[in-house]
Amino acid sequence: MKIFVDADSCPRLTREAVLRAAARTGIQAIFAANRPIPAVSGATAVMEQCPPGEDSADNRIVELARPGDLVITRDIPLASRLVEASIMVLDDRGRTYTTENIRERLSLRNFILGLAEQGGGNTRNPHYGKRELKRFADSFDRMLSHLMREAAQAPGYHPPSSG
Repeated sequence: MKIFVDADSCPRLTREAVLRAAARTGIQAIFAANRPIPAVSGATAVMEQCPPGEDSADNRIVELARPGDLVITRDIPLASRLVEASIMVLDDRGRTYTTENIRERLSLRNFILGLAEQGGGNTRNPHYGKRELKRFADSFDRMLSHLMREAAQAPGYHPPSSG
């Protein structure tokens, strides 16, 4: 089991929460981005710097992630690719992407982008503060606990060593 973070647009507070959880649980956290991300360090943290280019970090996450892993991203097209591969996906505000909701979220995203391209609508996310971090942390802890229980029941399971 691993935690992947689409780090290009991930808020600092979310990255820090993932780093703390990885250190506490011993689960490897892989941060993928097209540029170096500050403060990604520790025995359980890996910075996967991807080549420049659109979607290179997304493609790397799709290449590496497997069912039983958890991916943190606000990129809905990436989330859609991962959900299709049976990988659990959470955004930085604690919303879970599932087979039941991903098409609707993708349609809404495309609609909003279409409005923005025509000069109407705003595509930026609102402020990210303590309330948003709390929602993320609560969902993240629930999903991580669920995945850890599933992993512990799998044949040949070896618990991660915490540093």
